[in-house]
Amino acid sequence: MTTDVQFDSIAEKVLNGERLSYEEGVALMHYPKLPELASLAHYVRLKKNPEPIVTYVIGRIVSYTNVCWVRCKFCSFYRVPGHEEGYTLTNEEILQKTRELVEQDGVELLIQGGLNPKLKIDYYETLFSEIRAAFPEVIIHGLSPAEILYLAHISKLSVPDCLQRLKQAGMNSVPGAGGEILVDRVRKEIAQFKDTTQEWLNFMREVHLKGMRSTASMMYGHVETMEERVEHLIRLRELQDETGGFTAFICWNFQPEGTDMPNVQKASAFDYLRTVAVARLMLDNFDHLQASILTQGPKIAQLALKYGVDDLGSTMIEENVVSAQGSKFILNATELERIIHGAGFEPRRRNTRYERV
Repeated sequence: MTTDVQFDSIAEKVLNGERLSYEEGVALMHYPKLPELASLAHYVRLKKNPEPIVTYVIGRIVSYTNVCWVRCKFCSFYRVPGHEEGYTLTNEEILQKTRELVEQDGVELLIQGGLNPKLKIDYYETLFSEIRAAFPEVIIHGLSPAEILYLAHISKLSVPDCLQRLKQAGMNSVPGAGGEILVDRVRKEIAQFKDTTQEWLNFMREVHLKGMRSTASMMYGHVETMEERVEHLIRLRELQDETGGFTAFICWNFQPEGTDMPNVQKASAFDYLRTVAVARLMLDNFDHLQASILTQGPKIAQLALKYGVDDLGSTMIEENVVSAQGSKFILNATELERIIHGAGFEPRRRNTRYERV
């Protein structure tokens, strides 16, 4: 257990603007006094973003296909190729969903699905081009790293060429999905057929080199250790030092319902608040931390605004992946603004690039 003396030493480094080490991150993960962690994380948040403002975006997640051959143990959304419940939306259906987003003043279309072997590069080029032509104001935020790596493979393209073609078709940025825990021991256990840690990091480096931004994420609370959570944060921090391409960090806890890991005990709210606070302290080169209302609910997300978080993410007019596991905390703009006001901040809408709108 981390002692008060150890914590005081770490706090002094934070107050002096010094970078924390891996060992100090691990010590913070084991520190039991949550209010003290909160105070330190909120101090860093205010140094990064001194205005009393919390941002959010009006967005929609479109899960264009649930067909996926990877069989991740933590996922209850996918259906294997040939399954009677598998689907792929038509372009017309996706355009209608985008139209509904725009009618609600939405600006972010997060497109994600499964690794569907029937969909090659021409499918995405046509889809993105049609969205861009019909709704030029909408930011296409997608696909996930795993989807694009697989798409490049089955389309016989290099990853840089695949990204360039998607960008030319209208893709603006990439979500940080699939980060899970960036430690290969963990990845092999929960998603043995998915990209490795280095493949995920190399992919994000290439995204940033193409002039696109991305988010970074962490799904914790399954088979990883506290030490491995800190390894994950360090690897994100190192890549951000190199590219500066990450806009924000988001973490959420594993939702075991309906997955191949049903006996895993769901992480507590205490664990979530500690994890976001430590992330704010370790990720000194990230401008923004985003709450996960979808998994934590409005009350814990509101508390997180004093644990280093400065953004409440998306209104999520639609979401199907995490919701497939029983989590249904989907709030509209009025509800998000009520949460922000209640925590003593002013709400501001943004776009995917964190520009105020």
